[in-house]
Amino acid sequence: MTNSNWWERFFEGLAVDLWLDAIPGEVSRREAENIVALLDVSEGAELLDVPCGAGRLSLPLAERGYRMTGVDLSGEFLGHARAAAGADRVVWEQRDMRDLAWRNRFDGAFCAGNSFGYLADDGNAEFLRAVAAALKPGARFVLDTPMVLENMLAHIAPRGWWTVGDMHLLADNRYDAATGRLEIDYTFVRDGHTDTRHGSHRAYSYRQLVELLDASGFSVETAEPWTKEARTIQFIATKH
Repeated sequence: MTNSNWWERFFEGLAVDLWLDAIPGEVSRREAENIVALLDVSEGAELLDVPCGAGRLSLPLAERGYRMTGVDLSGEFLGHARAAAGADRVVWEQRDMRDLAWRNRFDGAFCAGNSFGYLADDGNAEFLRAVAAALKPGARFVLDTPMVLENMLAHIAPRGWWTVGDMHLLADNRYDAATGRLEIDYTFVRDGHTDTRHGSHRAYSYRQLVELLDASGFSVETAEPWTKEARTIQFIATKH
């Protein structure tokens, strides 16, 4: 266990409310289209979105005819996903991101947003191995993450404020070089109510992450040449 498994109870209440409104639908649709292009799959392919949150990427891809499975641990997120228009086109599964029961099933998979690195090193490796096992040989996995040290350290500020709808979010950031983790205290404020929660994200150097993917059953390339200015890095990993 790391940091008391903070992710198990983080995604409920105000945190979920904020994420539901944080990214406009048009931005999510463009992101979904980009992911499909990187996966290089045919129309109607079977894809895995893990973790899927409220389905902001699974839903537009299902609308385009892809056979989607969305996996997330948060029952609250999945409740919103199942209530969304077109939700019946997606198979929703509530499970830990390491608990993927399928073998050689999917034509492609992706992990997007700020969803990678919650676990300790062994847990992150277990997740990647589970994704590899769920994919067909030769299928691609897109890992989109801001937790690449060369980029994160160039952009991270000690404190940041955001406003989403009627909610305010304060993030206090501290990078612990000894553990390789970004420790964040999140404070959500709405209608005079304040809720503070802690999150912890493992950051890897570019090379470390390539090696971790390689050791988990993938060969790796990137979507485009790496630059220090990039806020996130998209790794394209092909199952051996």
